[in-house]
Amino acid sequence: MKIGLYFGTFNPIHVGHLTIANHMAEHSDLDQVWFVVTPLSPFKKKSSLLDNHQRLEMVYRATKDYNKLRPSDIEFGLKEPNYTIDTLTYLLEKFPEHEFSLLMGEDNLKSFHKWKNYELILEHHDIFVYPRISSGTIEHRFKDHPKIHKIDSPIMELSSTFIRSEIKAGKNIRPMLPEHVWEYVDEMNFYR
Repeated sequence: MKIGLYFGTFNPIHVGHLTIANHMAEHSDLDQVWFVVTPLSPFKKKSSLLDNHQRLEMVYRATKDYNKLRPSDIEFGLKEPNYTIDTLTYLLEKFPEHEFSLLMGEDNLKSFHKWKNYELILEHHDIFVYPRISSGTIEHRFKDHPKIHKIDSPIMELSSTFIRSEIKAGKNIRPMLPEHVWEYVDEMNFYR
């Protein structure tokens, strides 16, 4: 099975995340997209970042009605600091029957050359890139790379940071969150 890995804090997961992941699953040769919830570093306490399991719960609620989208807590048990290459190595050992690819925004591709062992990642994994509005340029070596696939998906300029600030300000952000996520955020009084 071909699995696309979509990494993020998902604090909270919103309709932009779902739209991109679903579009990637439907318009590529990926069988599934896993939302890899990035754990809170014990060394970096960030008051606006919800607990790992609360964010995983939101991803679970957001994806439960989509058969190609899955939540993943795979990074919760890995040592800190964790790098993408470490997660990929671990996944290949745990699931040798799967082929893993990365999903990333165009903005991340612009800094991909700074990632730990990015050459190894490119050697063994495809990268599916979705468009983002951002400054900077993509390095020439990544422009026509056979392992990098640009997917023409909707540009989503919605951010979790914006959603958190709107909730804190008492604004109605309900249309920006999947219904099950909105209910959980509201019930738990998150971000207020």
